[in-house]
Parts: sequence; C-alpha cells; structure tokens
Amino acid sequence: MAAAETMKKTVEQFSTASNQAFKDGVEKSLAALAEANTHSKKNLEAVVASVTAATKGAEALGAETFAYSKKAAEDQVAAVKSLAAAKSVQEAMELQTTWAKSALEAYIAQMSKASEIVSASIKDSMKPLNERASAAVEKFQAAR
Repeated sequence: MAAAETMKKTVEQFSTASNQAFKDGVEKSLAALAEANTHSKKNLEAVVASVTAATKGAEALGAETFAYSKKAAEDQVAAVKSLAAAKSVQEAMELQTTWAKSALEAYIAQMSKASEIVSASIKDSMKPLNERASAAVEKFQAAR
C-alpha cells in the first residue's frame, strides 16, 4: 500500500508540475505573440507615416514645378513679344541675351528649390523608418 501511495503522490506531483509548465509556456507564448503584434503594428504605423511624408513631398514638388512651368511659359511669351517689338537686330540680340540669362538663372533657382524639396521629403519619409530600425536594434542589443 505504501508503494501505491508513493506512486500516486509522484504521479500527482508530475501532473501538477506538467500542468504548471504547460500553463507557463502558453503564457510566455501569448506574451511573445502580443509583443510581436505590437511591434508589427508600430512598424505598419511607421510605414504609413513614411508614405504620408513622401506623398506630401511629391505634392509639394509637383506644385512647385507647376508654378515654375507656368511662370516660365509666361516669361517666354513676354520675351517673344518684346523680340517681335524690337526695332533692330542689335536690340533683338540684347533682349534675347537678357531673356536667356534670366531664364537660366530661374532654372538654376528652380532646380535648387526642387533639390531642397526632395531632400526634405526623403528626410521626413525616412525618419519614422529609422526610428523603428533603431528601436529594433536596441531591442536586439538588450536581448543579448
């Protein structure tokens, strides 16, 4: 009878320990899953923020380019009118030279503005992604 009692206690202890280990494993798995879900949600939010920033940059670049194109076309029409009104070849050459110089300066200024817009857009769109990458690196380093 003592052997049966000892066996019963051993089985009960084993059963209790197994149940507790299983419960602990499930809880750890659920916690890891919840953490992974939170991490994925933050990554998705970072991608959305990045795309939003890139879209705003593209819109700004498009608006700036449209405004420049409109002004350049107006300036060209004005230059053609002034050339048509020139009274001599010398005056026409001076008008053409002045217009070409101002058109080139305006183009260079526009390219500088466009470069600034693109640079700012890239910086703004990469910021949320860089923050998530930094967070992931910190998490991996903390786990080591």
